[in-house]
Amino acid sequence: MKKYLFVIGDIHGEIELFLSLLQDFDKSEHQLVLIGDLLDRGRKSKECLLLGMKLVKEMEAIYLRGNHEQLFLDFLKDPENRYSNYLLNGGGETIECLLHQGALDEYSPTEMSLMIQTRYKELILFLETLPYYFEWEQYICVHAGVNLSLPSWKNTSKRDFLWIRNEFHTMSNKTGKVIIFGHTPTMYLYKEMDATKLWLSDDKIGLDGGGVYGGSIHGVILDKKRIIQDIEYFSEYKWEPQF
Repeated sequence: MKKYLFVIGDIHGEIELFLSLLQDFDKSEHQLVLIGDLLDRGRKSKECLLLGMKLVKEMEAIYLRGNHEQLFLDFLKDPENRYSNYLLNGGGETIECLLHQGALDEYSPTEMSLMIQTRYKELILFLETLPYYFEWEQYICVHAGVNLSLPSWKNTSKRDFLWIRNEFHTMSNKTGKVIIFGHTPTMYLYKEMDATKLWLSDDKIGLDGGGVYGGSIHGVILDKKRIIQDIEYFSEYKWEPQF
């Protein structure tokens, strides 16, 4: 087991900030965990996805499934029915990054799905294997959160691992673990629209600084007992729906 845990929050296609955070990654000392949502909304989703896969295969990283990885896979399997919802969630940027600019205007959802599946077979097979959570010492890493009303948090539904919000944020954490999660930008947790700092409450650590909305992306290094370092890079990009 590595000496430290290094958890990186929701990247959403911001490859420059992703690479900046990785400058502090030391394979010999850090167990790297990507909390999910490497894609959508941002401008470089393909590069982020391919880097995530490389880090797992070459650097023993853990890449957790986020709701946006799931939205992407759902679109590929059922493009005509899932297309509109995927666009609302920033999927158009991912599709055009994987294909080319203007692809949304040129092809049907089914055609785009088939082209992506043909060109990125290895990536799609990899994304289909992503785990929903990862345990390290006293920590649980998960994309959205867990169902704290259950006798065992491990029985949380797949949907809740990816999508849960308020019930997890407000319910008492009696798991005996510290839960590290992304998914909900800290501006909403603090109810302050310019808040990007880590959300620390009831042995829960929220690390989505809302980078793709003009906020920040965090990389948090922890030992067995506490946070050792919080690395925060601010984004100059602010996503607004285009498609």
